[in-house]
Amino acid sequence: MQLDDSLHVQADIAKSWNISNNGTSYDFTLKSDVYFHKHQLFGKDSTRKVTAQDFEYSLNRLIDAKTASPGGWILQNVSSIKATTDSTLNITLSKPFPAFLGLLSMKYASVVPKEIVENKNVAFRSQPIGTGPFQFKLWEENVKLVLRKNNNYHEFDHTGQRLPYLEAVAITFLPDKQSSFLQFIQGKLDFISGLDPSYKDEILTQTGALQPKHAQNVQMISGPYLNTEYLGFAMDGADSPLKDKRIRQALNYGFDRQLLLTYLRNGMGTPATSGIIPKGLPGFGNLKGYDYHPEKAKTLIAAYKKDHPTKTVTIQLSTNASYVDIAEFLQREWQKIGIDCKIDVSPPATLRQSIATGKVPFFRASWIADYPDAENYLSLFSSLNFAPNGPNYTHFKNKDFDALYQRSFTETEPEKREALYREMDQLIIDESPIILLYYDKVIRFTGKNVTGLGINPLNLLQLKRTKKQ
Repeated sequence: MQLDDSLHVQADIAKSWNISNNGTSYDFTLKSDVYFHKHQLFGKDSTRKVTAQDFEYSLNRLIDAKTASPGGWILQNVSSIKATTDSTLNITLSKPFPAFLGLLSMKYASVVPKEIVENKNVAFRSQPIGTGPFQFKLWEENVKLVLRKNNNYHEFDHTGQRLPYLEAVAITFLPDKQSSFLQFIQGKLDFISGLDPSYKDEILTQTGALQPKHAQNVQMISGPYLNTEYLGFAMDGADSPLKDKRIRQALNYGFDRQLLLTYLRNGMGTPATSGIIPKGLPGFGNLKGYDYHPEKAKTLIAAYKKDHPTKTVTIQLSTNASYVDIAEFLQREWQKIGIDCKIDVSPPATLRQSIATGKVPFFRASWIADYPDAENYLSLFSSLNFAPNGPNYTHFKNKDFDALYQRSFTETEPEKREALYREMDQLIIDESPIILLYYDKVIRFTGKNVTGLGINPLNLLQLKRTKKQ
């Protein structure tokens, strides 16, 4: 499967598919004109057609413990994978999972040829082959990777021309973001992705527009990115003011998200006032979230202090060095409403470990979608997913939420499932186990001679329709 730029699941090597009424059995019919990249081990023709047996091998290899693939999790609900003919494949799930087709669009699910992967004379890691629009040519580790056009690629454009358009792609590996930006401005690179603090003010104005001096040579493409930035509370941690919902809600009301984005992110993002599900993903809705209401925040704090006259409202936020500027902004804003916030800065790896083991009561976090379904975000709050065995780092537990979450797996109609997602999202807003900061944006910069690059909320780089003049 593959995704279009709107994250709708489309056919790729599959020509068609059928899903059983109970949502557990998937039957795929494959295209008959898909070939592997050329390789001498294929014999005189240097290639061969892809069959259902190749997918049976590739997907079973993905979940084989000996492979130790970091992508094995995409098949965690799969009970069997079987080629029924050369062109038909059946995948059976142990339980319904409506987002499964989206998982199969991930690169982990790519098809590979058994006779080459398992040949002891081939270093498949450094000389891989597959079926994509570009094939491997050269790799000098940490320096450069070169891919060449696959002249047997199975997709065509609307005029009947075979994709891709580009003859080759070269990826350069550079030690830091500043180096890549300088080479881009010098015209040595055609494309860079993302906005780094080292050059954000050089290329963007404070409102997020291109600086006038670059407007003639650079084009900027931006759009929603499936990344939600937030702060989390340890809901079962030690006794502190954060255990009281009124304090958590006061913190949510106590700062201006738009101001944060304007001055610290050059406008790259959208205030997160509508739940954990970000813009660009089905299930996002105009929910009743938190915007800037300092007076409401002060009222909530006053009510807390009335019930706890001997307690001071002092909290500690754990973060890493990359987000100190945001933490200090929040510290100043919360001080205005009567909350004293201390900032604890840790290395990223140490912070991740502390969050996973519940050692910090209040922490900075973010969640980038792995697949295009809002379940990806709501899994953060299922009691079945308590960290460290799952992504529920806040240890939030709510029986109504859990019931809705389980019910969503059996709902096969997308509109009804999205309604359940919004109901769960509103419940999270009301209980406030997190403080939502902003929904991220993906941003790309190219030279003016590059067209057809496109953009999508997962920031997948699709070059098959890209042209360079």
